[in-house]
Parts: sequence; structure tokens; C-alpha cells
Amino acid sequence: MATEFEVRIAGGEPDYAAQAAQAAFAMADRLETLLSRFTEQSEISAIAALQPGEQLRLSEPVFTCLETAVALERFTRGAFALTATAVRAPGEPPPDWSLNRDALTIACRRGRLAFDLGAIGKGFALDRMAEELAEWECPPWLLIAGGSSVLAGAPPPGTPGWEARLEEGGSVRRCWLAQGALGGSGVGMQGLHILDPRTGASAPRRARAWARAHSAAEADALSTAAMVLGEDELAEIMAARADAQVILCDAGRWRAYGQPPARVAEDEI
Repeated sequence: MATEFEVRIAGGEPDYAAQAAQAAFAMADRLETLLSRFTEQSEISAIAALQPGEQLRLSEPVFTCLETAVALERFTRGAFALTATAVRAPGEPPPDWSLNRDALTIACRRGRLAFDLGAIGKGFALDRMAEELAEWECPPWLLIAGGSSVLAGAPPPGTPGWEARLEEGGSVRRCWLAQGALGGSGVGMQGLHILDPRTGASAPRRARAWARAHSAAEADALSTAAMVLGEDELAEIMAARADAQVILCDAGRWRAYGQPPARVAEDEI
């Protein structure tokens, strides 16, 4: 993940809120050691070392993160993917693997399982940090990872939610988050050359995409996929969901697909 996490807590007893925040940060630190491909001792690095026919028992968080990623890859028709065609060596077979929920194992059947959780790892960490705050029965909170992944609990007292500003160029829209997540992707964040993981070819060019969903992992994956999918395909995919929304902006033109998990009258989208 290699990013910074932020915890904001509104109200409550300060010392108790500080302890709850530290527990959430401890969860983020633990997940960093498990999920980062930049850490040699992580389970993701161990997965990458598997040979065909080998399997590895995983910790519950890593298994669940991979299980979530596989489901989102299917939903986005491969526009979000753990492995990308572009990173394979010429002639290298596409990776093939299986997950066993009962045994919490992953089995490598073919290829190299070089997983990249960059588009879902931060969001998954926020989801698990939120579970930690729930254990503490924390007052209204907001979690942020790297500035582009946000997860909100209950709104601060007297407000419709935690305000989020969606900006592209000189164009700005606002929305309010409560019990939901917002993920953002864009050429300014990920570089000018974004590839379609299905083909390795350049993806359709758009400036910025956001996604709103119940979980931060899903919001991150959907915003990444939205940078790749054509608008007709994106509209078709999002029509199948009643509780998630993708928002696009190019040159001041805003478009929204789907419905956010909780509609707020004050939203400007």
C-alpha cells in the first residue's frame, strides 16, 4: 500500500477517541505487512513465489482481500484486475489460481501470481480499520488513505455527512458521505498512460473518475475500472447495481452512472 492513513473522530471523550484511532492505525500497519508487494516477507510476496502445483495457507485478511478482488474483477469484466496482461513477459501464460475458503488457501495452477493490490489494498485497509472503530463503539468518524480513498461512518452531529469535494481542472462538485465510501482515480494520480489490464493497450482517455459504494475496497476498484471502461460498457455494468455510483469528469463535463449507497439531497452531482 505504501500510503498515509488518517483518522478523524468527531466528538466523544478525547482520550478514548485517541485510543480508538491508535487501534485503527495498528490494523493498517498489520495489513501493510501482509498485503504489500514491496515487502519481501508479506503474504503477497509469498504468493508471487508459488510454482504451479503449489499452494499456500493465507491469513484471513489476505484471503478475504483476494476473494473480494476476484469478485470485483468479474463484476467489472476485467477492467479491474489483480494481474495485468501488460506486465507478463512475452510468451508467459496467463496466471491461473484457485481459492479455498474452507482451508484459507490459494493454489497456483499456472503462471506467476504477481498480484498488485494497489487499486484495492487501501480501501480494504479502510474497511478493516472501520471494523476496529466499530469494536470501540466510536463516535462519528472519517478514514482517509492517500487522499484518494475515503470511508465515512455516521455523520457529525447536525450535518448531512462528511463533505467531500470532487475536483477536475476548475470544476468542482460536492457530496456528503455517511456510512459509505468514495474512491478516486485519475491521470494526475496514476500517470498519463493508463493501460487496460485485459489487453495491455492504452485505455480510453478520461481525466478523472470517482466511485461511491458501501465499502472502500469496492469504491477503489470501481473508480479504477471506470478509467478503463468505455461509457456504454460502464453504463451497462452500473445498471446492474442499485447501491453504487461512478462519476466521471472531462473538461468540465460531469456524468454519473448508478445510484450512491445513500442519496443525500444536498449533493451537487
